Amino acid sequence: MKILVTGAGGMIGRKLVERLVADKTLGGKAITALTLVDVVDSPIPDGAPAAKSIVTDFSEKGVATTLISERPDVIFHLAAIVSGDAEANFEKGYKINFNGSWALFEAIRLEGDGYKPRFVFASTLAVYGPPFPDPIPDEFALTPSSSYGTQKAMTELMLADYSRKGYLDGVGVRLPTICIRPGKPNAAASSFFSGILREPLAGKPAPLPVGDDVRHWFASPRAAVGFFITAATIDTAALGVRRSMTMPGVSATVGEEIEALRKAAGDDAVKLIQRTEDPFVAKIVLGWAGRYAAELATRMGFKAEKNFDEIIRVYQEDEMGK
Repeated sequence: MKILVTGAGGMIGRKLVERLVADKTLGGKAITALTLVDVVDSPIPDGAPAAKSIVTDFSEKGVATTLISERPDVIFHLAAIVSGDAEANFEKGYKINFNGSWALFEAIRLEGDGYKPRFVFASTLAVYGPPFPDPIPDEFALTPSSSYGTQKAMTELMLADYSRKGYLDGVGVRLPTICIRPGKPNAAASSFFSGILREPLAGKPAPLPVGDDVRHWFASPRAAVGFFITAATIDTAALGVRRSMTMPGVSATVGEEIEALRKAAGDDAVKLIQRTEDPFVAKIVLGWAGRYAAELATRMGFKAEKNFDEIIRVYQEDEMGK
Protein backbone atom coordinates (compact mmCIF):
# COMPACT_ATOMS: atom_id res chain seq x y z
CA MET A 1 0.00 0.00 0.00
CA LYS A 2 1.31 3.43 -1.00
CA ILE A 3 0.40 6.42 1.19
CA LEU A 4 0.63 10.15 0.49
CA VAL A 5 0.51 12.65 3.37
CA THR A 6 0.24 16.37 2.66
CA GLY A 7 1.08 18.65 5.56
CA ALA A 8 3.38 15.90 6.82
CA GLY A 9 5.73 18.41 8.45
CA GLY A 10 3.03 19.75 10.77
CA MET A 11 2.42 18.54 14.29
CA ILE A 12 -0.44 16.17 13.49
CA GLY A 13 1.18 15.13 10.21
CA ARG A 14 4.38 14.10 12.00
CA LYS A 15 2.46 12.14 14.61
CA LEU A 16 0.36 10.44 11.96
CA VAL A 17 3.46 9.39 10.03
CA GLU A 18 5.07 8.07 13.21
CA ARG A 19 1.93 6.00 13.90
CA LEU A 20 1.85 4.63 10.34
CA VAL A 21 5.51 3.62 10.52
CA ALA A 22 5.04 2.02 13.94
CA ASP A 23 1.96 0.09 12.83
CA LYS A 24 3.54 -1.01 9.51
CA THR A 25 0.05 -1.74 8.19
CA LEU A 26 -3.15 0.18 7.49
CA GLY A 27 -6.47 -1.61 7.35
CA GLY A 28 -4.69 -4.95 7.38
CA LYS A 29 -2.49 -4.14 4.37
CA ALA A 30 1.27 -3.67 4.57
CA ILE A 31 2.50 -0.12 4.00
CA THR A 32 5.08 -0.31 1.20
CA ALA A 33 5.76 3.37 0.46
CA LEU A 34 5.29 6.76 2.13
CA THR A 35 5.43 10.14 0.37
CA LEU A 36 5.54 13.08 2.76
CA VAL A 37 4.78 16.55 1.38
CA ASP A 38 5.05 19.97 3.01
CA VAL A 39 6.62 23.40 2.49
CA VAL A 40 9.19 22.34 5.08
CA ASP A 41 11.18 19.12 5.23
CA SER A 42 9.12 16.37 6.84
CA PRO A 43 11.04 14.10 9.22
CA ILE A 44 11.14 10.45 8.18
CA PRO A 45 10.97 8.07 11.17
CA ASP A 46 13.45 5.23 11.44
CA GLY A 47 12.14 2.08 9.81
CA ALA A 48 9.85 3.87 7.37
CA PRO A 49 9.29 1.80 4.20
CA ALA A 50 10.46 3.42 0.94
CA ALA A 51 9.77 6.87 2.37
CA LYS A 52 10.60 10.21 0.80
CA SER A 53 10.08 13.81 1.86
CA ILE A 54 9.14 16.34 -0.83
CA VAL A 55 9.47 20.04 -0.02
CA THR A 56 6.96 21.86 -2.20
CA ASP A 57 3.78 23.93 -2.23
CA PHE A 58 1.12 21.44 -3.31
CA SER A 59 -1.07 24.27 -4.61
CA GLU A 60 1.48 25.36 -7.25
CA LYS A 61 0.67 24.48 -10.85
CA GLY A 62 1.53 20.90 -11.78
CA VAL A 63 2.54 19.73 -8.29
CA ALA A 64 -0.70 17.86 -7.58
CA THR A 65 -0.44 16.01 -10.89
CA THR A 66 3.10 14.90 -10.03
CA LEU A 67 2.07 13.68 -6.57
CA ILE A 68 -0.91 11.73 -7.85
CA SER A 69 1.02 10.20 -10.77
CA GLU A 70 2.44 7.65 -8.32
CA ARG A 71 -1.15 6.54 -7.63
CA PRO A 72 -1.13 6.42 -3.82
CA ASP A 73 -3.75 4.08 -2.38
CA VAL A 74 -4.52 6.37 0.57
CA ILE A 75 -4.14 10.15 0.67
CA PHE A 76 -4.15 12.01 3.98
CA HIS A 77 -4.72 15.66 3.06
CA LEU A 78 -3.70 17.69 6.11
CA ALA A 79 -1.99 20.65 4.43
CA ALA A 80 -3.74 23.98 5.07
CA ILE A 81 -3.39 27.60 6.06
CA VAL A 82 -4.73 27.81 9.62
CA SER A 83 -7.70 29.88 10.73
CA GLY A 84 -6.12 33.17 11.83
CA ASP A 85 -3.72 33.21 8.87
CA ALA A 86 -6.50 32.42 6.38
CA GLU A 87 -8.62 35.25 7.79
CA ALA A 88 -5.78 37.77 7.68
CA ASN A 89 -4.47 36.67 4.26
CA PHE A 90 -7.55 36.19 2.10
CA GLU A 91 -5.89 35.30 -1.20
CA LYS A 92 -3.34 32.98 0.41
CA GLY A 93 -6.09 31.10 2.27
CA TYR A 94 -8.10 30.43 -0.89
CA LYS A 95 -5.00 29.47 -2.87
CA ILE A 96 -3.94 26.80 -0.38
CA ASN A 97 -7.14 25.67 1.31
CA PHE A 98 -9.44 25.64 -1.69
CA ASN A 99 -7.53 25.82 -4.98
CA GLY A 100 -4.83 23.44 -3.77
CA SER A 101 -7.39 20.88 -2.64
CA TRP A 102 -9.27 21.19 -5.91
CA ALA A 103 -6.02 20.59 -7.80
CA LEU A 104 -5.57 17.32 -5.91
CA PHE A 105 -9.14 16.24 -6.71
CA GLU A 106 -8.68 17.07 -10.38
CA ALA A 107 -5.34 15.24 -10.57
CA ILE A 108 -7.06 12.14 -9.19
CA ARG A 109 -9.94 12.44 -11.64
CA LEU A 110 -7.66 12.92 -14.63
CA GLU A 111 -5.44 10.00 -13.59
CA GLY A 112 -8.39 7.76 -14.54
CA ASP A 113 -7.91 4.14 -15.56
CA GLY A 114 -9.78 2.77 -12.55
CA TYR A 115 -7.78 4.79 -10.01
CA LYS A 116 -9.92 5.50 -6.91
CA PRO A 117 -7.92 6.23 -3.74
CA ARG A 118 -9.24 6.66 -0.21
CA PHE A 119 -8.97 10.41 0.36
CA VAL A 120 -8.99 11.53 4.01
CA PHE A 121 -9.50 15.28 4.36
CA ALA A 122 -8.70 17.29 7.49
CA SER A 123 -11.68 19.60 7.88
CA THR A 124 -12.78 21.83 10.74
CA LEU A 125 -15.66 22.77 13.02
CA ALA A 126 -15.36 26.27 11.54
CA VAL A 127 -17.61 25.04 8.70
CA TYR A 128 -20.43 25.86 11.12
CA GLY A 129 -21.52 29.38 12.03
CA PRO A 130 -23.89 31.02 14.52
CA PRO A 131 -26.59 30.98 15.69
CA PHE A 132 -25.90 27.55 17.17
CA PRO A 133 -28.17 24.94 18.74
CA ASP A 134 -26.73 23.14 21.76
CA PRO A 135 -25.47 20.61 20.91
CA ILE A 136 -24.90 20.98 17.18
CA PRO A 137 -26.33 17.92 15.40
CA ASP A 138 -24.76 16.24 12.38
CA GLU A 139 -27.52 17.67 10.17
CA PHE A 140 -26.78 21.32 11.03
CA ALA A 141 -26.26 23.51 7.96
CA LEU A 142 -22.78 24.63 6.94
CA THR A 143 -22.86 28.40 7.42
CA PRO A 144 -19.25 29.39 8.19
CA SER A 145 -18.48 32.84 9.54
CA SER A 146 -14.78 32.94 8.53
CA SER A 147 -12.81 32.60 5.32
CA TYR A 148 -11.09 29.51 6.73
CA GLY A 149 -14.41 27.83 7.48
CA THR A 150 -15.74 28.77 4.06
CA GLN A 151 -12.70 27.28 2.30
CA LYS A 152 -13.03 24.05 4.26
CA ALA A 153 -16.80 23.84 3.67
CA MET A 154 -16.30 24.29 -0.07
CA THR A 155 -13.72 21.50 -0.04
CA GLU A 156 -16.11 19.24 1.89
CA LEU A 157 -18.71 19.75 -0.85
CA MET A 158 -16.16 18.86 -3.52
CA LEU A 159 -15.08 15.79 -1.54
CA ALA A 160 -18.68 14.58 -1.50
CA ASP A 161 -19.22 15.32 -5.19
CA TYR A 162 -16.03 13.64 -6.38
CA SER A 163 -16.94 10.65 -4.19
CA ARG A 164 -20.45 10.57 -5.63
CA LYS A 165 -19.01 10.52 -9.13
CA GLY A 166 -16.70 7.65 -8.21
CA TYR A 167 -13.41 9.48 -8.74
CA LEU A 168 -12.28 8.92 -5.16
CA ASP A 169 -13.48 7.47 -1.86
CA GLY A 170 -13.53 10.46 0.44
CA VAL A 171 -13.88 10.91 4.19
CA GLY A 172 -13.86 14.37 5.76
CA VAL A 173 -12.71 14.62 9.39
CA ARG A 174 -13.98 17.74 11.16
CA LEU A 175 -11.38 18.07 13.87
CA PRO A 176 -12.07 19.49 17.30
CA THR A 177 -9.52 22.02 18.50
CA ILE A 178 -6.45 19.88 19.13
CA CYS A 179 -5.20 20.34 22.65
CA ILE A 180 -2.60 20.26 24.06
CA ARG A 181 -0.48 21.00 20.99
CA PRO A 182 3.26 20.51 21.68
CA GLY A 183 5.83 23.05 20.57
CA LYS A 184 5.28 26.75 20.09
CA PRO A 185 2.06 28.73 19.49
CA ASN A 186 0.98 28.89 15.84
CA ALA A 187 -1.15 31.33 13.84
CA ALA A 188 -4.42 29.53 14.58
CA ALA A 189 -6.96 31.63 16.45
CA SER A 190 -7.42 28.66 18.78
CA SER A 191 -3.73 28.51 19.73
CA PHE A 192 -4.30 29.96 23.20
CA PHE A 193 -6.43 26.96 24.24
CA SER A 194 -3.24 24.89 24.24
CA GLY A 195 -1.00 27.73 25.38
CA ILE A 196 -2.76 28.27 28.72
CA LEU A 197 -1.94 24.65 29.59
CA ARG A 198 1.31 23.92 27.77
CA GLU A 199 3.25 26.97 28.94
CA PRO A 200 2.23 26.80 32.62
CA LEU A 201 3.04 23.07 32.68
CA ALA A 202 6.55 24.12 31.60
CA GLY A 203 6.69 26.93 34.17
CA LYS A 204 6.15 29.71 31.62
CA PRO A 205 3.52 32.49 31.38
CA ALA A 206 0.72 32.25 28.83
CA PRO A 207 -1.75 34.86 27.50
CA LEU A 208 -5.51 34.27 27.69
CA PRO A 209 -7.47 36.58 25.33
CA VAL A 210 -11.03 35.37 26.16
CA GLY A 211 -13.17 34.92 29.25
CA ASP A 212 -13.43 31.81 31.43
CA ASP A 213 -16.98 31.16 30.21
CA VAL A 214 -15.95 30.51 26.59
CA ARG A 215 -16.89 26.90 25.79
CA HIS A 216 -15.18 24.87 23.09
CA TRP A 217 -14.77 21.33 21.67
CA PHE A 218 -11.44 19.55 22.17
CA ALA A 219 -9.48 16.37 21.50
CA SER A 220 -5.83 15.43 22.00
CA PRO A 221 -3.23 14.98 19.23
CA ARG A 222 -3.30 11.25 20.02
CA ALA A 223 -7.05 11.18 19.39
CA ALA A 224 -6.61 13.18 16.16
CA VAL A 225 -4.20 10.61 14.77
CA GLY A 226 -6.73 7.93 15.68
CA PHE A 227 -9.41 9.84 13.76
CA PHE A 228 -7.33 9.77 10.58
CA ILE A 229 -6.47 6.08 10.92
CA THR A 230 -10.14 5.25 11.44
CA ALA A 231 -11.18 7.43 8.49
CA ALA A 232 -8.75 5.56 6.25
CA THR A 233 -10.11 2.15 7.17
CA ILE A 234 -13.89 2.44 7.73
CA ASP A 235 -16.47 1.04 5.34
CA THR A 236 -17.64 4.20 3.58
CA ALA A 237 -20.74 2.46 2.22
CA ALA A 238 -22.32 3.26 5.59
CA LEU A 239 -21.82 6.99 5.00
CA GLY A 240 -23.85 7.33 1.85
CA VAL A 241 -23.66 10.84 0.41
CA ARG A 242 -22.59 12.37 3.73
CA ARG A 243 -18.81 12.15 3.53
CA SER A 244 -17.70 14.59 6.25
CA MET A 245 -18.25 14.02 9.95
CA THR A 246 -17.85 15.99 13.14
CA MET A 247 -15.44 14.12 15.39
CA PRO A 248 -16.22 13.29 19.03
CA GLY A 249 -14.53 15.39 21.67
CA VAL A 250 -14.60 17.04 25.07
CA SER A 251 -16.87 20.05 25.60
CA ALA A 252 -15.24 22.35 28.16
CA THR A 253 -15.05 25.98 29.14
CA VAL A 254 -11.80 27.87 29.56
CA GLY A 255 -12.55 27.86 33.27
CA GLU A 256 -12.81 24.06 33.26
CA GLU A 257 -9.50 23.88 31.39
CA ILE A 258 -7.91 25.99 34.10
CA GLU A 259 -9.33 23.82 36.87
CA ALA A 260 -7.93 20.71 35.17
CA LEU A 261 -4.56 22.47 35.05
CA ARG A 262 -4.87 23.25 38.76
CA LYS A 263 -5.50 19.55 39.53
CA ALA A 264 -2.52 18.50 37.41
CA ALA A 265 0.05 21.15 38.37
CA GLY A 266 -1.27 23.26 41.25
CA ASP A 267 -2.03 26.93 41.88
CA ASP A 268 1.43 28.13 40.88
CA ALA A 269 0.82 26.92 37.32
CA VAL A 270 -2.56 28.64 37.16
CA LYS A 271 -0.99 31.93 38.29
CA LEU A 272 1.11 31.93 35.11
CA ILE A 273 -2.01 32.53 32.98
CA GLN A 274 -2.10 36.22 32.02
CA ARG A 275 -5.38 37.92 31.08
CA THR A 276 -4.98 39.91 27.86
CA GLU A 277 -7.15 41.50 25.19
CA ASP A 278 -7.07 40.41 21.55
CA PRO A 279 -10.23 41.56 19.73
CA PHE A 280 -9.17 39.80 16.50
CA VAL A 281 -8.94 36.39 18.17
CA ALA A 282 -11.96 36.98 20.40
CA LYS A 283 -14.17 37.78 17.39
CA ILE A 284 -13.15 34.59 15.58
CA VAL A 285 -13.61 32.40 18.66
CA LEU A 286 -17.09 33.77 19.33
CA GLY A 287 -18.05 32.39 15.92
CA TRP A 288 -17.42 28.83 17.14
CA ALA A 289 -19.74 26.53 19.07
CA GLY A 290 -18.91 24.61 22.21
CA ARG A 291 -20.78 21.32 22.01
CA TYR A 292 -21.46 18.82 19.21
CA ALA A 293 -23.53 15.64 19.06
CA ALA A 294 -21.07 13.79 16.73
CA GLU A 295 -23.46 10.84 16.56
CA LEU A 296 -22.47 9.60 13.10
CA ALA A 297 -18.73 9.56 13.85
CA THR A 298 -19.34 7.81 17.16
CA ARG A 299 -21.39 5.12 15.42
CA MET A 300 -18.59 4.72 12.88
CA GLY A 301 -16.07 3.98 15.65
CA PHE A 302 -14.25 7.30 16.08
CA LYS A 303 -13.12 7.88 19.69
CA ALA A 304 -11.80 10.77 21.79
CA GLU A 305 -11.12 11.58 25.44
CA LYS A 306 -13.98 11.97 27.93
CA ASN A 307 -12.71 14.95 29.95
CA PHE A 308 -9.88 17.46 30.24
CA ASP A 309 -8.08 15.46 32.90
CA GLU A 310 -7.53 12.80 30.22
CA ILE A 311 -6.33 15.37 27.69
CA ILE A 312 -3.72 16.72 30.10
CA ARG A 313 -2.66 13.17 30.98
CA VAL A 314 -2.12 12.37 27.29
CA TYR A 315 0.11 15.44 26.94
CA GLN A 316 2.12 14.51 30.01
CA GLU A 317 2.61 10.95 28.72
CA ASP A 318 3.35 11.78 25.09
CA GLU A 319 5.29 15.04 25.44
CA MET A 320 6.62 15.24 29.01
CA GLY A 321 7.51 11.58 29.56
CA LYS A 322 5.38 11.30 32.68
